[in-house]
Amino acid sequence: MTINHQNEIEYQRIYSSTKQLIICLINGRYKELQSISSGIRLSAEQLQEAVKEYGHKLIIPPENQFEELDVIEVLNSVPRKWSVRFDLWTEDEGRSDLTLEFTLIEQDEKGLGVELDNLHVL
Repeated sequence: MTINHQNEIEYQRIYSSTKQLIICLINGRYKELQSISSGIRLSAEQLQEAVKEYGHKLIIPPENQFEELDVIEVLNSVPRKWSVRFDLWTEDEGRSDLTLEFTLIEQDEKGLGVELDNLHVL
């Protein structure tokens, strides 16, 4: 399911948070990811190990991949939450089988909290 663009502010917040997470992951900033997510579910070491085990160099995906996010709002959640799944890209494969799954949690009008749920091969 792609997020509805009717609520542009909501979309921009989800888009920005997703891009920040993916750029951190691609650049190997695992401790920063752990800090952003308060280490909930995935530690820096677990993220690093998953990327290492996959064995391909992660790259920034084409911009349109950020524009077509796989987002599902978690119904009846207070605060509001969105489950996001993002396929990562590698230098030699293009779109890879490695996927980052995370939850974005509304904190205030500007910011979203993050819980990293999984980094795995689909």
